[in-house]
Amino acid sequence: MKKDFNLSLTPKQASDELYYRPIVASKLGVDPEEITAIVVRRRSIDARQRQIKINLGVMVYLGEEPETKRRIYDYGNVAGKTAVGIVGSGPAGLFAALRLIELGYKPVIFERGKNVSDRKRDIAKIHREHLVDPDSNYGYGEGGAGTFSDGKLYTRSKKRGSVEKILEVLVQFGADPQILIDAHPHIGTDKLPGVISRIREQILSCGGEIHFNSRVSDLILNGDECTGLVLTDGQRFECASVILATGHSARDIYEMLNRNGVNLEAKPFAMGVRIEHPQALIDTIQYHQDNRGPYLPAATYSFVEQVNDRGVYSFCMCPGGFIVPAATAPGELVVNGMSASKRNSPFANSGLVVEVQPEDLREFQRFGVFAGVEFQKSIEKLCFELNGHTQFAPAQRISDFVSGRRSADLPESSYKPGIISSALHDKLPKRISARLREGIVLMDKKARGFNTELGVVIGVESRTSSPMRIPRNESDLQHIRIKNLYPCGEGAGYAGGIASSAIDGERCAEALAARLT
Repeated sequence: MKKDFNLSLTPKQASDELYYRPIVASKLGVDPEEITAIVVRRRSIDARQRQIKINLGVMVYLGEEPETKRRIYDYGNVAGKTAVGIVGSGPAGLFAALRLIELGYKPVIFERGKNVSDRKRDIAKIHREHLVDPDSNYGYGEGGAGTFSDGKLYTRSKKRGSVEKILEVLVQFGADPQILIDAHPHIGTDKLPGVISRIREQILSCGGEIHFNSRVSDLILNGDECTGLVLTDGQRFECASVILATGHSARDIYEMLNRNGVNLEAKPFAMGVRIEHPQALIDTIQYHQDNRGPYLPAATYSFVEQVNDRGVYSFCMCPGGFIVPAATAPGELVVNGMSASKRNSPFANSGLVVEVQPEDLREFQRFGVFAGVEFQKSIEKLCFELNGHTQFAPAQRISDFVSGRRSADLPESSYKPGIISSALHDKLPKRISARLREGIVLMDKKARGFNTELGVVIGVESRTSSPMRIPRNESDLQHIRIKNLYPCGEGAGYAGGIASSAIDGERCAEALAARLT
């Protein structure tokens, strides 16, 4: 017999079966020794009350053994099969490639950046020497921006595809099986590179191709059909279809598409800062106690406010994490956040951003559909110039930012290139800074201590999502004007994060295969 039910436990009780087996037995009215196994299927934290609870969904087995076999996805040999071009090796591109292999097609990936090992060396140069390689950085390279991030896998895009399958595939390639049960799963920046490398090895072993240092510069168009790709070195690649999975920062791709008459449209995005606190302070706020103890993870948070008809919200929160330089070209300064798998840094950071609507950018309207991109560029250039044309980031104590005064000094920060005091409240556009300042005040009412001199805001968090969308038909996922072209993932405006991008990659592969069949 087996029985599925929920438990609400203290953090210590939930930490080990030794503690919750007697509780399960009592609920079932049996002796603990009669229980063959307890398999945890769901886990979440409820910190709404002063007494923190861990909710476990468990399957209890009595007199029988649990099914231990995990679903394994089979990838056959596709050498010599119909080739499909994929631009970009982020989660959308990689999962599109894996799904194409399952469906009997040969993926050929073109990645402007380097493999994950070589990419690490270029990222180190940003920290040490402030040198940004425009093709190999935190945004570009094998695995995309998600490789060097917290590896957060939570998504609301469950109606568009199987989140469960995405998680199972990641586990198959080395991710911790705990991601299958956690309410807000994450892998960690220390683990993701290995997972990505194993996915690459799988694609290659099946006869697929991955070409690094291969930037796509043009499409091959035959009337209203895309029949291939052109690389910057002049090489041409003819194929049956193209999946465009370039991520939200590949501005040159948008320019290339525009030259080719491909439909583009402006979309809302967000801009702001990274806000960083001591993790111990966030733990105290969220867990209502001075010390979270050994049984609770680093606390997280999520805030959403409305200020002057625009959303102000936390984004990509990284408990126990680091702030990193995320520029994708020289002459710009962008920050992002990441966490290792253990989330054991003494800092907590999050994007804190303001919704930007296309109508908010009147001074950039001369750029047409590129108004949002040009707005991003202007702020990234400003922050780069504020601190001597380096990757030193402009920063301000949180309380000083809210009060509108420049910080005389700054607390310690996780941002390794370094931070320099700057009047961000005055330097950022008022429609951004004023809303951020009021947003922090409102958030502090819900989480006392959030507005503090112990933390900093660091500029600029500008790559939350693409300010442009590449419209496609939702019936077959092709571009609305160019046949055989499948805009995909974050760069196309149809995803936001690792899991949703991976789901969109699979959907595009399936739609493409259905047309070719």
